[in-house]
Amino acid sequence: MSDTQDNTPTHPAHPRNWGQLLILGLLWLLARLPWRAALKIGRVGGRLSYHLLSERRRIARRNIQLCFPELSGDEREAMVRRNFGYVGQGIAEAALAWYGGPAVDRIPCTVTGLEHLRAEQDKGRSVILLSGHFVSIELTGRLVHPHLEMAVIYKPLVKQPLLDRSMREARLRRGHPAVIAKDDIRGIVRTLRRGIPAWYAGDQNYRTKQKVFAPFFGIPTATVTALSRLSQMGKASVVPLFFNAKPDGSGYEIRLLPALADFPSGDLTEDAARMNAVLEQAVRQHPDQYLWIHRRFKDHPENLDMYPKVPDHREVRRTKKRRPKAAS
Repeated sequence: MSDTQDNTPTHPAHPRNWGQLLILGLLWLLARLPWRAALKIGRVGGRLSYHLLSERRRIARRNIQLCFPELSGDEREAMVRRNFGYVGQGIAEAALAWYGGPAVDRIPCTVTGLEHLRAEQDKGRSVILLSGHFVSIELTGRLVHPHLEMAVIYKPLVKQPLLDRSMREARLRRGHPAVIAKDDIRGIVRTLRRGIPAWYAGDQNYRTKQKVFAPFFGIPTATVTALSRLSQMGKASVVPLFFNAKPDGSGYEIRLLPALADFPSGDLTEDAARMNAVLEQAVRQHPDQYLWIHRRFKDHPENLDMYPKVPDHREVRRTKKRRPKAAS
């Protein structure tokens, strides 16, 4: 196997990939358990990580502080703790989604709103399924398969090639007709024009020039504009699709909402604001299950440091790479 363009080794035997092999082995073992037991172990691990991952804990605290200023400090901290439990559960859900046997497909899951997808398809329209990064993303992606066929648009794990390959293969093996890198615009458009709905989430702070600042929880937030461009190029309607674990642990819920009217509007900032508003409404319904450990507000139109107590290690590494080498 060859290395990737940035010289990241891809061979499983390379020492730099041993950590990924260990993770995949643990996920495989976790998937051997009954699903309720696996999720319980995941939640325990998530609660433990609250104490161990101080940087991620501070990111989650800051995000929740920014988005829910009306809550007291104790209420926000309780939400952070619950969120870490769900993040740990999400890892167990990924194990079940990737490596679980037929019993996983029998996990209770209710799907509502399919009529909104069918209505757009009956019009001869392609469909983009607008979603967000909630922690149950992997398992619900598998559980939804009997109800609808969809391609998945995702960000490749360039620095973690074994995890990336395992994720792609699992998603294809579990019924997704295509797993497409987010930068493969032609591939996405071709898939849409074939009539296959494509799952899309643009709610992370990607490093791209194709973004605008639009409100998310009242905060000007860097938002990619790909949804507008893909909708226009693929002649696709945008149907929101969200998912969550039931709080009582009895299973999962997947819900589709009516297609966004008059989208795209021709105004990228307005479209981004509409996308963020739809996502915010979904987050408010299940705030404990959103991926708060991501630096969603890292970029700011006034270059404010939104995470003053959290060092940006990636930016430090980039700065070191950009520094000219001293003359010998």
